[in-house]
Amino acid sequence: MDKDGSSIPDEEWERFLREAEAGSAGAPEEPSARARMVTQRLRDQPAPPRGWRTHEPPRRRGGRGRYVVGLLIVVALLFVALDPGRVTGWLGFDDGGGSTAAASGQPTLDDPFKGSPAEHWAAGTAGITMPSARATGWMSEKQVSEALDSSLAFLADSGLDPAVLRGERPVKAIAAINPKQADVKEYLANAFDTPDRENNPLTLFSRFDPAYARPAGDVIKTRGGITYREGDSGAVEVTADVTFVYPVVRAAGGGDEVARTIARREIVMSWEDPAEVLIEPGTFSLKSYRVDSANGGCSNTTGYFRPDFAKEAGPSDDGTEVDPYERGTSMDERMRDRGTAECGTATRT
Repeated sequence: MDKDGSSIPDEEWERFLREAEAGSAGAPEEPSARARMVTQRLRDQPAPPRGWRTHEPPRRRGGRGRYVVGLLIVVALLFVALDPGRVTGWLGFDDGGGSTAAASGQPTLDDPFKGSPAEHWAAGTAGITMPSARATGWMSEKQVSEALDSSLAFLADSGLDPAVLRGERPVKAIAAINPKQADVKEYLANAFDTPDRENNPLTLFSRFDPAYARPAGDVIKTRGGITYREGDSGAVEVTADVTFVYPVVRAAGGGDEVARTIARREIVMSWEDPAEVLIEPGTFSLKSYRVDSANGGCSNTTGYFRPDFAKEAGPSDDGTEVDPYERGTSMDERMRDRGTAECGTATRT
């Protein structure tokens, strides 16, 4: 700008810039004071107004919000994958395949022990703990080991055999009992043909009325154990205290409702010396036996378990409340205030 306020013509300024950029010999090494003044003037001029159709995209914000949303989506998908039944229950869906029962913790055909402690118990004889064998009484270590194995086999034949569970006679189990024990012989003669409270086969054997109920699958859950000690006249007394959990469905009708019968048995088997006692070699004498059952066995005298199903539940007994899965209480304590014919009230099945 001149002293009088006039500015250099634009054509001259553009020529000056072209020559400076091309590095011509006549171009100055650096802009003159006048050039710097013109440049500053151009910088100070306001920007031209935006056109009415001009679009300026919004500035992109940071990615933290997108990260949080993505994380929430991943967590939601993971929850649906791990527990789809609960999600469909929240949304009010029912696929007609028992999802409502499964979501509510009730047993189903696919998971007949659901909602009970037996869900985490072992199956069959795997749930029965066995002690190490040692020489005891008249038996050597090897003989004690054989007696323990035979005792475990009796528990399987009397409480786990599929044919017996379907209502057949426990032939193999009966063969293991001393046939020369008079009181037991009489009990076995009456228990299957004319059962009553005193001669009830369910005290020793698990059987379901084939016209009423059948096992819901092949798995029976158990918890308990076997112990032994020296008894009278050097006999080896083996005590079994085991809880059996039987899931069953109705025998007819094709329904999928699952009920459970729980039976805790305590059986004392005396392995006696045939040289001292009247006994068939390879068999044991029954010193004592009792059962505490829930849902199906205590109050009937049919010789079979007949469990109540939820939709047809009968009146409950007005006896002492008992948790059939509880094993911290001995059988003596559990049945102390009850006679052999009296029933308790199960708090759950």
